[in-house]
Amino acid sequence: MAAAAVSEAWPELELAERERRRELLLTGPGLEERVRAAGGQLPPRLFTLPLLHYLEVSGCGSLRAPGPGLAQGLPQLHSLVLRRNALGPGLSPELGPLPALRVLDLSGNALEALPPGQGLGPAEPPGLPQLQSLNLSGNRLRELPADLARCAPRLQSLNLTGNCLDSFPAELFRPGALPLLSELAAADNCLRELSPDIAHLASLKTLDLSNNQLSEIPAELADCPKLKEINFRGNKLRDKRLEKMVSGCQTRSILEYLRVGGRGGGKGKGRAEGSEKEDSRKKRRERKQRREGGDGEEQDVGDAGRLLLRVLHVSENPAPLTVRVSPEVRDVRPYIVGAVVRGMDLQPGNALKRFLTSQIVPLGRKEAKAKELVRQLQLEAEEQRKQKKRQSVSGLHRYLHLLDGNENYPCLVDADGDVISFPPITNSEKTKVKKTTSDLFLEVTSATSLQICKDVMDALILKMAEMNKYTLENKEEGSLSDTEADAVSGQLSDPRTNPSAGKDGPSLLVVEQVRVVDLEGSLKVVYPSKADLATAPPHVTVVR
Repeated sequence: MAAAAVSEAWPELELAERERRRELLLTGPGLEERVRAAGGQLPPRLFTLPLLHYLEVSGCGSLRAPGPGLAQGLPQLHSLVLRRNALGPGLSPELGPLPALRVLDLSGNALEALPPGQGLGPAEPPGLPQLQSLNLSGNRLRELPADLARCAPRLQSLNLTGNCLDSFPAELFRPGALPLLSELAAADNCLRELSPDIAHLASLKTLDLSNNQLSEIPAELADCPKLKEINFRGNKLRDKRLEKMVSGCQTRSILEYLRVGGRGGGKGKGRAEGSEKEDSRKKRRERKQRREGGDGEEQDVGDAGRLLLRVLHVSENPAPLTVRVSPEVRDVRPYIVGAVVRGMDLQPGNALKRFLTSQIVPLGRKEAKAKELVRQLQLEAEEQRKQKKRQSVSGLHRYLHLLDGNENYPCLVDADGDVISFPPITNSEKTKVKKTTSDLFLEVTSATSLQICKDVMDALILKMAEMNKYTLENKEEGSLSDTEADAVSGQLSDPRTNPSAGKDGPSLLVVEQVRVVDLEGSLKVVYPSKADLATAPPHVTVVR
């Protein structure tokens, strides 16, 4: 009877075995009790499905270890996703060897260390010889395994964001250790130094070490032959000139500054002085443009290609928008920033279509309660995965895992009491964007950090500025109808025609500050502050 009860508790495994499935997703509120009953591990029967290529177990607070038998029982596994569980402080027994594994996601757990025998797998022979993507973000790692490069020699993407690392192991940067590594993210850690040996990462294209405790950036970083994008914001660098550059300059300029010597290097002095002179000239040009433009007088800006982005302070706004955050959100999606953008011109040609491509696909369905909606989407995602025989899902379904294991769901409610946004899943039918829309309310939420919200909002607003510029410079004949627009949603105020864009003149985007407060009215954040929108491109002038 006991054996039968255990069998009945895992119908997904019976179905996978019967249908000889290659993908299996275990998630949802019922998973907690079943894993707890299995001793905080995955059931042994799971490891008798040797045909599995994709396995995901997400949002289970009682899952503390995968359990013995995974490597032996799942030799063909290509993707293993164990995010937002309670794995830690190590992995015992270690995961590998998994000879076919290419994607490993252990993000959002409680891992503190991954030593040999309690980690990813053996180093000799490599336990993960085909691994390409490793996500360890959102854990408590104090150090990386020294043999990581030998365990996963073909690694291409390594995400370590949001841990407690104060250094990288020297073995990670030894010559030829990780010849294919192109993405390295270790933001929001405690890193104190970056070894000059990072130059040995010959394939590195993207490096994010923002919000650490770095005081120096080695000049050797400029020797990485393929490096295209770096982020060192939020570090207190000794070279104040360089600290300023990492907050506002393009990667090419920063690498050139490092290449010619930077701080203290005689050969870099001329370049640094030249950069300072160029900055001075740029500031004079911006001051002149502001005088010509006045405080929002868009008709006097100059050529139509230049775009003004004016920030309207809450003290200047007769009816500023305020977002009130209830304490229940703290445990599900605690960070949010908002802004109101006025002056978007979505009427000409394909302007609306271009804007909507950056929005998520709307629900386009009947009103439903949050839990019913999530369950419905989970079933749809599983059916979609099965029909298309894919390892991942698209559209709304790809964000469902961010809500795994939550009893409460975050939402934005307007003054009428209607839900207008269900982050990070979708927006509301009530707030669709139409071609006549010019004023929009934007919100960005995160479960990780406030800075992420600000960075994404900066990028979104500057993208909107780019689109307005493109619309002005390219007069298109056709346009997207409101019927077509009904297939996509956004968040906006009452639709109206664009009052600020003329046929031949420049367009002014007004960004109104939005305050986020708690229920007692205490200020949590205001966006955009003076530090936000600091990296506007040359054709965009931000007037504060």
